[in-house]
Amino acid sequence: MHAKLPPESLSCDVCVIGGGSAGLSAAAGAAQLGAKVVLIERGAMGGDCLNTGCVPSKSLIAAAHAAHVFTCAMALGVGDAIAPKIDFEAVHHHIHGVIGAIAPHDSVERFEGMGIKVIKEMARFTSPTELVAGRHRITARRFVVATGSRAVVPPVPGLRELDPLTNETIFDLIERPDHLLVVGGGPIGLEMAQAFRRLGSEVTIVDVAGILPRDEPEAVELIRGVLRDEGIVLHEQAKLIDPKRSEAGVSATIETAMNRYEITASHVLVAAGRKANVEDMGLELAGVKFGPKGIEVDGRLRTSNSRVFALGDVAGGPQFTHIAGYHAGIFIRNAMFGLPAKVDYSALPWVTYLDPEVAHVGLTEAEVRKAHGEVTVIVEHMDDNDRAQAERRTEGFIKLILTKRGKVLGATMVAPHAGEMISVWGLVISGKVKLADVASMIAPYPTLAEISKRAASAYFKPKLFGRLPKTWVGLVQRVLP
Repeated sequence: MHAKLPPESLSCDVCVIGGGSAGLSAAAGAAQLGAKVVLIERGAMGGDCLNTGCVPSKSLIAAAHAAHVFTCAMALGVGDAIAPKIDFEAVHHHIHGVIGAIAPHDSVERFEGMGIKVIKEMARFTSPTELVAGRHRITARRFVVATGSRAVVPPVPGLRELDPLTNETIFDLIERPDHLLVVGGGPIGLEMAQAFRRLGSEVTIVDVAGILPRDEPEAVELIRGVLRDEGIVLHEQAKLIDPKRSEAGVSATIETAMNRYEITASHVLVAAGRKANVEDMGLELAGVKFGPKGIEVDGRLRTSNSRVFALGDVAGGPQFTHIAGYHAGIFIRNAMFGLPAKVDYSALPWVTYLDPEVAHVGLTEAEVRKAHGEVTVIVEHMDDNDRAQAERRTEGFIKLILTKRGKVLGATMVAPHAGEMISVWGLVISGKVKLADVASMIAPYPTLAEISKRAASAYFKPKLFGRLPKTWVGLVQRVLP
C-alpha cells in the first residue's frame, strides 16, 4: 500500500478553480505577468468547450457539411444526387481526433511549464481566504471561480429516468441514432438537429416556446424553413408528455395547442438550457453570494467577497466561450494591473453554427426600439450578392439596426460563414470603426463579405443621391471646363 501523503499548505497570488476557457486564460495571463498561480481542476483540462462543447460540435458539423455537399452538388451540375455513405464510427474518430489535436494546448504539462501548480482535485472553500483541494490547503490573495455550467434536464415527468443524451454524452456515440428526438430549440439543439439529419438520422425537435428566441424574427423564420426543407420535424409551443422506454428506444406524446402527436425515437437529446456549477464548493463559507443563475458579480466580476472573482458561465451572464476569454481579460486588468475594468456587452457577438449560419452582434430591433423609440432598419439580401449567386447560396440577409441619428447598435447576418463576417459590425458598434469607413472600404470581388459594404452604403444612399447633391453636381458641371 502507498503511504498517505501529508497535508500540504500552499500560498499564492492567484488560485483558479476550473480548467476551462475562463480559468485557463486567467491562470495563463496571471502566470505570464509573474504571479504565483495555483490551478485546480477535478475533471478534464479544457473544460466544456474542448471536451463536450464547441470543439466536438463544430467537428460534427464539419462532417455533416461534407455529407450535405453530396446532396446539393447537382444544383451546380456536378455528379448524381445520391445519398452519401456515412461511417458514423469514423465520424466519431474524427471528432475525438480534433479534440486530441487541440488538447495539448490545454494540458497539465503546458500549464505546469508556465510555472503554474496544477492540482487535479475538487476545491472547497473553508473560509473567505482559504480552500482545500485534496491534501492541499491553499491561501491566496485572489481567487477565481470558473467552474462553468452543465446541461439541465427540464422537469418533464419520466424524462430524467430515460437518462437522455446531453452535450456531455452525445459525442461518445459510435453508432448513428436512427431517430433523434431533440428537446430544446436553442442554438445547441438546432445545430445538433441539422448535423444528425445531414448524417442520415431522422430528427424531431420539440420546444416549449419557439426556436432561437434571442434572434431576429426574420432570421428565425428563414432557419425554420431551412430545417423543414431538410426533413426535420419541428414542433414549437409544444409539450413533451409521458416519455418512456419502448421497443424502438423511446416513446412519447407531443402536444401543441391544436394537436397531439405520438412519437417513437431511438435517442433523446436534451438541449434545453444550462445551470451554473456552484454546488459543493463551500461558497457560503467564502462569503460568496449565489443563486439559481450563478454567482452574483459586479461589473468588474467581483463577488460579494472582494477577494473572489467569478468568470465565464458560472458568473450568470452570457454563456459563450469568447465571453469566458473576455472575462479573463477583465480579471487580469483588475487583479494584476489594478485597473477598474468593467464588462461591456454592447458589442457582444454570437453565432449559431447552422447552415446558413446566424450571426448577431449588439442589440436586436426590438431592444433598440424599446430603448430609443424610432429606429432605422437596413436590410440587404444575399440574392443581390454575386458570390452567393455563383455558389447558389442566395438564402440569407444582413440587417442593421441604427438609431435615428445613424449610430449602429445591432447587426444580424444569415449566410454561409456569417460568423466570419460579423466582427466588422462589432467594431462599428464599439465605435472603433465608422459606418462611413465600411461604406468606403475596397472589398474584394466577388465575396460574400461585400454584403457589409452594400448595407453600409445603403444608409448613405438617400443623402448621396438626394436633391442637394444633385443640385451641387449640376453647378459643378456648369463650372468645370
